[in-house]
Formats: sequence, structure tokens, C-alpha cells
Amino acid sequence: MKRSWIPLIVVFACLTAFIFIVRDKSNDLERVSESNPAKLSGKPARIVSLAPNLTEILFALGLGEKIIAVSNNSNYPAATANKKKVGSFWQPNTEAIIACKPDLVVTLQTRTEQQKAAADSLERLGFKVLSLKIEKIGELFTAIEEIGRATGCEERSDELLKSISNQLNVLQSKVGSVNKVRVLWAVQTEPLRVAGRNTFINELIELGGGENAIGPTISQYPQIGSEQLLGCGAERIIQSAMGGSNIAEEQKAAENFWGRWSNLPAVKNNRIYVIESDTTLRLGPRLPQGAEAIARFLHPDSFKQRVIPHSRTGKLQ
Repeated sequence: MKRSWIPLIVVFACLTAFIFIVRDKSNDLERVSESNPAKLSGKPARIVSLAPNLTEILFALGLGEKIIAVSNNSNYPAATANKKKVGSFWQPNTEAIIACKPDLVVTLQTRTEQQKAAADSLERLGFKVLSLKIEKIGELFTAIEEIGRATGCEERSDELLKSISNQLNVLQSKVGSVNKVRVLWAVQTEPLRVAGRNTFINELIELGGGENAIGPTISQYPQIGSEQLLGCGAERIIQSAMGGSNIAEEQKAAENFWGRWSNLPAVKNNRIYVIESDTTLRLGPRLPQGAEAIARFLHPDSFKQRVIPHSRTGKLQ
């Protein structure tokens, strides 16, 4: 008869233990919520950015105070200097990212193995990762919308998108009806490699009132020789500056390099330009400024000392 009570005692003990476990878990959740309001609101309070253009988007959405770490090559706006660095875009430091205890890690979908490996590792460890593809202007707009939703900044992302679109429309009103000039965009000189038509750079050329001098190619950034170069008939040559270098010195070096093709219209008429890369080659909020810088090289007569205002502040640059 006494043995019949044993199962009941075991059941009672299990129920008691379960109640204590649930209570402890509830208390833990309350403590986490109190120390990190983002857990309750759904809005991340600790954000890590793994690419310079993503960093610029986050700042443009007013999330500067929530950004706890950025990639080494994130250098705009100036406030990035005060943020912890977690490796380069090409080699993110997964351990440093984990140490930041982020609520959200924003990264790019790229062909870079290290970037993808870092994102996969973080996701396996339970971190929230927002991976975005931004290789064309349309994808930039989509990415801004996605970041807005992920951070609870939908209204600000809408405002930013409208601002960028309006500025590009103003630019188009200036150069949209002008005669297109043939543009060769060199991304590398040794060996000579240029931007093809299936690239974001091609979109920039067209926004600036130009036409890519290079015809359809299999590679996005094909290597070309002297025969193809002379046959393209480029009227303008734009060369991407190396990061952190002296543009004036690069300009002189570029003019010397291209001088060997004196029959090319761009060389003959001294229409060779080295352009600052951060503004023009980052698909981010400064897209209108980069597009206008190109347009000014291609059609200087269309501008009368006017600069497109900054997408967030409205101040002249």
C-alpha cells in the first residue's frame, strides 16, 4: 500500500521542479528585457555594419547611436572614427563581432568567401544577420527599405529614398536631353581593365549623361588591349582613384599613362579625369553626389555653380 504513493511523490517532485524552472526562465527574460529594451520592442539597439556603404545607410537613417562597430574601411560620416572596428570588408573578424554582442549584423551578399563565411557563422550561433545584395541602383533602394524594416525606421527609410530619387530627378533634368558622350571607365591600368555595361558604374555613366564606350562583354570588368581601346572612340576617360591616395598626383600619372594613345579623342582633347572613389563607387546615400560629380566631367556647361544638397542635411557640399 505504501508503494502506491511513490509514483505520486515522483510526479509531484517533477511538477515542482518544472514550476521553478519556468519561474527562473521568466525571471531571466525579465532581466534581459530590462537590460536590453530591444528584446521587447523588436528594434535592435546594438548594430554592427560589415561594409562602408551599409554604414552610411545606417547613419543616414539616424541610427548612429545604435551602431556599436563597423568595418575598418568605413570612414563616412566622421562619427565612424569613434566606432569599434571589426575587421575589413574582405576579412571580417568574427570573434570581434561576437564580442560586441550585437542585436543585428548587417552585411553584403558578395562573392567574397570571407564575408559569407562570417555571416554563416554568426547565424549558426544565433545572431540576427541581415544580408543584402547591392550591386545595382535598384538593389540599393530595396536594401534601404529592408534596413528600415529591420531597424524599425520605415518612415526614415521612405524619406531617404524620396530624397535620393528627387536629387537624381533634378540631375536628369540637367543632363537627360544632352548629347551622350562616349565614356571609358578604367578600374585598373596594369593590366588595363575597364567597366563593362552590366555594372553599377555603367548606371553612373548613364546618369551623368554618358554612354559606355565599351560594347557588350562577357566579363563585367574586362581586360582590354590597345586595339580595342583605340576602337572604342572614348571621348572621356574616367579613372577610379586609389583609396587614401593623392588625387592630384594620380591625375598626373593618369595623363602620362594615357598619353601613349594620343589618337584617342579623350586623350587628344585632354579629357582624362581621376575621380574620388568613396563617393562615386559606394552604392549608398551619397549616390546623387557621385552621379553629379561624373555629370560635371561629362557636361560641365550644364552646371552653373550648383551642387546637389546632401541627402540628409540639405546642406550644400
